[in-house]
Amino acid sequence: MTLSEIKCCIIIPSYNNQNTLRRVIDSVLPYADGQTVIVVNDGSTDDTKYILSSYGVKLRVLNNFRNFGKGYSLRRAFQEAMLLGYEHAITLDSDGQHLASDIPAFIEAAHSNPGALIMGSRNMAQEGVPGKSSFGNKFSNFWFKFETGITLPDTQTGFRLYPLQPLRSMKLFTRKFETEIEVIVKMAWRDVPIIPINIQVIYDKSERVTHFRPFRDFTRISILNTWLVILTLLYYLPKRLILQVRQKGFWNLIKQEAIKPGESNLDKARSIGFGFFMGILPVWGFQLLIGIPLSIFFRMNKVLFLTAAHISIPPFIPFIIFASYKFGGLFYEKGVEISAFDNLTLESIHLNFVQYMLGGTMLAIAAGIAGFLGSLLLLAIFRPAGSKALEAN
Repeated sequence: MTLSEIKCCIIIPSYNNQNTLRRVIDSVLPYADGQTVIVVNDGSTDDTKYILSSYGVKLRVLNNFRNFGKGYSLRRAFQEAMLLGYEHAITLDSDGQHLASDIPAFIEAAHSNPGALIMGSRNMAQEGVPGKSSFGNKFSNFWFKFETGITLPDTQTGFRLYPLQPLRSMKLFTRKFETEIEVIVKMAWRDVPIIPINIQVIYDKSERVTHFRPFRDFTRISILNTWLVILTLLYYLPKRLILQVRQKGFWNLIKQEAIKPGESNLDKARSIGFGFFMGILPVWGFQLLIGIPLSIFFRMNKVLFLTAAHISIPPFIPFIIFASYKFGGLFYEKGVEISAFDNLTLESIHLNFVQYMLGGTMLAIAAGIAGFLGSLLLLAIFRPAGSKALEAN
């Protein structure tokens, strides 16, 4: 299997990597199989331009008149590859950390998984991997899973094989290192299969030059993830859940999650209890924005959590607010008395804000505990073998 059989080119973005650039290009050319090797010189100020000129027609060189960023270079190279009629593109960095000998593994994975995005997966635990790289990768993996529901071992690798068809209609807004996160999240949202494969990696401190600026680039990535999380909560997560409900039916989905193996009754019960807690907690409008990330962080069952959190759907909201006010009166009562449900108004709640907030918080805690204990009891009755130890056997 060769690059030509899957209509694939090779893309190498580069910025001031004169120490390793020639070695990377020389290692890649034997695997090119006559296909185009696109090198994007992102406004380098070292000997990059001279090195690239020495290859003549062996390379297709794109020169940025100044340093725009890795993401901009990738986007420009993708456009070039599509204009040349390619259906796939392999990207790898010019800092020498990737080995061209892994290219056949990408080709084979692409052939076995048509239309998939193939992601190189580095061994981040190996000796020589910078601590900040390992931390950054874990951080990125967590938010990628939250935004897409997909678990990947390495979301920051630059060694990838992209299907180009999804990129034709995809709008990418970033142009620095964060582009590599934006593109895989948006591909996942378009249901592009994402396949990780193991690759080799070399971190040579004497040669490798990284242009990742921890504070500035980490800030950019955080801003991007904030925006992607908002889109996830407002659209893509509900879309995924609605699709699951349509495919399986609402009650069948709940039943499936309740009996799903691999989770103990305790895990399921705390997901339900936490859902009741967040559903009643008086932070209206932010309950899911707060609760969903926490449920993912604490490895809860998201379907059970979201189902329980919907205790605060509109028909129940007035009753929850009234109960919160009354519950708060057990601990604090200095405002205007609300004696009946019919004189519950926004003005009366405003006058009794402290009582309402205290009562709502205490009621949320009580409901969470009750939901946890009640669901744990029911699960123990109807799912007696619901411990991980018993399921493992």
